[in-house]
Amino acid sequence: MRGGIFDMDGLLFDTEKIYQEVWHTLARERGFTLPGTFASEICGKGEKQAAVVLRKVFVGWDPFEIIETCKATVFELERTRLELKPGAREILEAMKARGLRLAVASSSPMFMIKQNLELGGITELFDSLVSGENIPRGKPFPDIFLAAAESLQLPPEECWVFEDSLNGIRAGHAAGCKSVMIPDLVAPSEDILPLCRVFPTLLEARDRLLN
Repeated sequence: MRGGIFDMDGLLFDTEKIYQEVWHTLARERGFTLPGTFASEICGKGEKQAAVVLRKVFVGWDPFEIIETCKATVFELERTRLELKPGAREILEAMKARGLRLAVASSSPMFMIKQNLELGGITELFDSLVSGENIPRGKPFPDIFLAAAESLQLPPEECWVFEDSLNGIRAGHAAGCKSVMIPDLVAPSEDILPLCRVFPTLLEARDRLLN
């Protein structure tokens, strides 16, 4: 393997819990209650796919307005609450030491990707950053991972994809990458298990994949 492609939210940073907090607040403010399946339905999806989910809950509201409000609120909260996930720095440094090329491939806008990497002190570990805002089709379509592999000048089959979401794993598998799931808010489903390897933390993934 010559490359590693990393999702950001819920994988490199413990930010999915912030997103869920904001989604629930926005729903309560508008008189709605999010279903128990909301996290698994929304995590890892691009804006167009997320809008489909939001229309079912925020009835009568513009889903893209809700998305923009959510992103702006999360952006501010991340300034003081951002935390690297266990093993994130360790696996990135180990891969760089072995000469692998690394990319972030996140559904988040580029300004959020850059802020988080800078706050986490890991910007210099990445060779490429790919944002879903520039990709026509979001996860679970493979487009963002294909674009990330191309940005690294590597064939997809020579890249690991690291994800925490079901849609991200589906996208990585569809791209032809070797997919690795580090579960965050959502556990791997039965249909996901054949598509990837699963490790509890990035630190264990480093130990099992690189040693």
